[in-house]
This record gives sequence, structure tokens and C-alpha cells, in this order.
Amino acid sequence: MLEGTRIIEVEGLGPGPFAAMTLADMGADVICIHRKGGGVTPGMPERSVLDRGKRSIELDLKAPEDIKTFMALVESADGLIEGFRPGVMEKLGIGPEACHAVNPALVFGRMTGWGQDSTLSHAAGHDLNYISLSGALWYGSNPGDSPLTPATLVGDIGGGAMYLVAGMLAGILRACTSGEGCVVDAAIYDGSAHMMNLLMSIRQAGNFGDARGQNLLDGPHWSRTYACADGGFMSVQCLEPKFYVQFLSLLDLAEDADFQRQFDKSLWPALTGRLAGIFASQPRDHWAGIFEGTDACVAPVLSPGEALTHPMNTRGTWVEAHGALQAAPAPRFSDAADWTPPASPARGQHADEILAELGRKKD
Repeated sequence: MLEGTRIIEVEGLGPGPFAAMTLADMGADVICIHRKGGGVTPGMPERSVLDRGKRSIELDLKAPEDIKTFMALVESADGLIEGFRPGVMEKLGIGPEACHAVNPALVFGRMTGWGQDSTLSHAAGHDLNYISLSGALWYGSNPGDSPLTPATLVGDIGGGAMYLVAGMLAGILRACTSGEGCVVDAAIYDGSAHMMNLLMSIRQAGNFGDARGQNLLDGPHWSRTYACADGGFMSVQCLEPKFYVQFLSLLDLAEDADFQRQFDKSLWPALTGRLAGIFASQPRDHWAGIFEGTDACVAPVLSPGEALTHPMNTRGTWVEAHGALQAAPAPRFSDAADWTPPASPARGQHADEILAELGRKKD
């Protein structure tokens, strides 16, 4: 879908590389500028899944000759992604103003936690901190438990990388017709707050408030996970009455007067306790077999490794390739060829060919 589009990625952490990977998955020519002489980031593999399908060149962005190469890449690109703290690119002499001077149509994507201009813009932070202040963490976990969300998903990826991708695509679309580039200020704080707007719509209708455990999706016995006899878990979220009826029927609870009062908040704690006892009586696969393929809106909680071998993976959503478990690109396009996981490059692997394209020689 993005064939013919070139994205320059300045090596960073987390959401920036993820956004660049997503654009590469869609067919963009993504050139990652790895730090010359830099090593592998602690905790990351030598060849990260996030670099799949990209090309790599190593540059020292403080060296004059490498800056010339960088600017030549910028001149050839449709977009650029960087994830430094505000002002760092400007100090290097390669901020938006300098880049737009050589390429007015460039979409300059900036990925930060707090945004380019906020009271915390120069403060350090991580996923959990950003979504804590934005309000996105508030409803995580059951009432009485400490708020907890899947690591990096709500902030770095949901509120960060995917909003950067949307911003980059919007900017590139406009540049195609106007020739005018822009700066995309993608802040995890902003994006994770924006993701709350569906809940704010429910709140607007009076069905969601600030009290945890008293709301339509975070309090009921029919919207949570339950532990099973073998230590596994089942997820239950049968919101609509017609689905809830099926749920009760499959558990032989359809005639229970208390369970019939689906939206009676006063009964939710007691009914949660009863369901906890029921699910704890059998192993996870027992319950998975009962509910699979029904409209009861119940599913087992799988690890990524288990998801790989589950029958649902006939879509090829999870694959193992190049020594890594990884998920296929999303969304899918009707005329796209079958996808095979591309390899991730070694640092600097494509330096010669990239420099040749730019008409430059390797030092």
C-alpha cells in the first residue's frame, strides 16, 4: 500500500521503531539510521522484530560528513521519525526547520511521552507514567486491585506508535496534493487520553463514572476474568442481554433469579463470587470447550505462545520466523500478496546500496 514511500527512522526505543515497522509492513521503504558504533540496547535482541523489512545504515549525527548523508536522505524521503526529547534534533542541526529547508514536503514525525511543549516535556517517563496522568490507567484491573495494564500496549503502542502512524499517513496524504510538509507531534499522553473517548461516550450516557468497580464494563460479574482449577483464566464479557442469556444457559444458571438481574449493581459482588467458584471448579480447557463457537462472549486467556498454536491462528496472525515469535501486519488489504516475515537487518547492512542511491561513497 505504501510502495514508493520512503521513511527515514532515527534509531530510538519502543514506539518510534514500532511505528516505523508498521509503515514498513505496509510496504514503505524504511531506512533506519542506527548510531555508528552503537551497541544493542539492553534487553533487546541483536536483530529486533521491530526492524523487520527495514534497511539499515550507521551514521554519527554529530559528524559533518554523516550529517550531509543524513540531509541527503531527508531530501529523498516522504517522512522522518525521531523519538528524542524535545530540542535534541534542533541541537544537532537537523530539526524540522533544517529538514524542511531541503525538503518542504517532508512529514517530520516526533514521538515523545509528554509532547513537544508541556510542563513535563523535558522530564523522563515511561508508558505507565504517561497513561497514569492521562487518565487511561484509571480503570485497569478489578476494584480493590492496583491499576494494571498489559506492558507498553496502552501507552507506547496504542497511545504512541499508532497515533504517530496515523499522523504520518495524514501528513503524507496532504503533502501529495499540496507539496507542503508538517511536523507531527505524537505524545503518548495525548494518544492514550484520546483512546478514552469511547468510555467518555458511555460516561456521557450516565453509565460510567470515576468510581472503579461501579461501571458498565469494570464492575459486573459478566465483564472480568476468572481463575480456573489449573491456574488458567477465562475472560467473560457478555454485555448484551441476548449474549448474557446464552452465557447463563451454558452454565445452567438461566433459571437463577439473581443471575437474571444482569444490571443490578447491588448483586454484582455476590454474583462475581459465585462465578469465581464455578470457574475454579474445572480447568481452563474444560470451559474453553463449553464456550467455543458460541455467542456467550467467553474466551480463554492465552499466552502469545499458546495463541500461535490455537485453531484461531489459521489466519496466520502469529508466526515464528528468523528465531522470533511475531505477529503479522494489521490491518489486511484485499489485494495484498501473502505475507512472509522479512528478516531484520544487521546494523549498517545496507550502507553501500543506500549511499549508492544517494550518489555518495562510503568513507
